[in-house]
Amino acid sequence: MFKKADIAVITAIAFIGVTGFAAPYAQAETPKDFLNSFQQEASGQVFSAKRGETFFKAKHGNEWSCASCHTDNPAVSGKHAKSDKLIKPIAPSANAERFTNPKKVKKWFKRNCNDVLDRVCTPQEKGDVLAYLMAVK
Repeated sequence: MFKKADIAVITAIAFIGVTGFAAPYAQAETPKDFLNSFQQEASGQVFSAKRGETFFKAKHGNEWSCASCHTDNPAVSGKHAKSDKLIKPIAPSANAERFTNPKKVKKWFKRNCNDVLDRVCTPQEKGDVLAYLMAVK
């Protein structure tokens, strides 16, 4: 006989399986895992580190670019453009914690894309930027 807790877990798993409610990168734990998840979201589009670098450093009609806070060198610490809060390096080679936590990745892409673009980033844009950040040594 199942306990109430077992039934709740089974129900949740079934719900996720049937509805596809889980985020595509909910289980990602490495930058490569996130890149693979973005690849699935982008329907197999090829990511480009060069395109990601251009995106990272460019202003997209707003006053900020990604580099406004993360600097032109994502392997060094940056500062938030308004609050001056220290931001640890975003390149995984310089900060092993980057792109390892699904909740943080989702939160920061959502927040930062909105700041830079006034919209969410496409899977292609996220994949290109991550490809660039993974190439930074």
